[in-house]
Amino acid sequence: DPCRYFHCKRGKVCHVDKHGKPSCVCQDPTACPSTKDYERVCGTDNKTYDGTCQLFGTKCQLEGTKMGRQLHLDYMGSCKYIPHCTDYEVDQFPLRMRDWLKNILMQYYERDLDTSGYLTEKQRTKVKKIYQNDKRLVAGDHTVELLLHDFEKNYHMYVYPVHWQFHQLDQHPVDRLLTHSELAPLRASLVPLEHCITRFFQECDGDQDKLIALKEWCHCFGIKE
Repeated sequence: DPCRYFHCKRGKVCHVDKHGKPSCVCQDPTACPSTKDYERVCGTDNKTYDGTCQLFGTKCQLEGTKMGRQLHLDYMGSCKYIPHCTDYEVDQFPLRMRDWLKNILMQYYERDLDTSGYLTEKQRTKVKKIYQNDKRLVAGDHTVELLLHDFEKNYHMYVYPVHWQFHQLDQHPVDRLLTHSELAPLRASLVPLEHCITRFFQECDGDQDKLIALKEWCHCFGIKE
């Protein structure tokens, strides 16, 4: 099968011509496999798609048009009303996000004690120092004032989680820059829960070049140079 090792990007499928030569063509959105309700996604055009196959197939068919360039995965689940993010809320967002990233690493570390593979050896060493710090804030719903106080008092505990998340997202390619596609896995899962995440990432892009550099990312999270 000429298509067996022939890779196509999302929204495209391998097609073999009459000479047996493989190439990538747009996925027909109507030919996508049926999905369950929970697999639906919302596009940036505020339309609900039956799954990522249908969304990226539609985007591919619109390639070269303004609509095609603007169409991305917005978030997981059917489209719904997302409240407007106020200036006050976007200012508080990094506090909650930093705390959330730190707690994710704590959970990975605890799981790693039973079943290794969640963290690399280098990551485990870094997280161990945070985990063993008896001053750390335990996971929970804390007030903004307490989160701010803890960040100022235990600043060093928040630096690595912010760097770690950037590295996790910076994969295609690894170039110390985050594209819209690289941010999508984080954004898409959080938008329904954190309605400020879209505005937060837009404002993180200080030079408005559609890319978030490591320096911009750290600045957004209050990490000093």
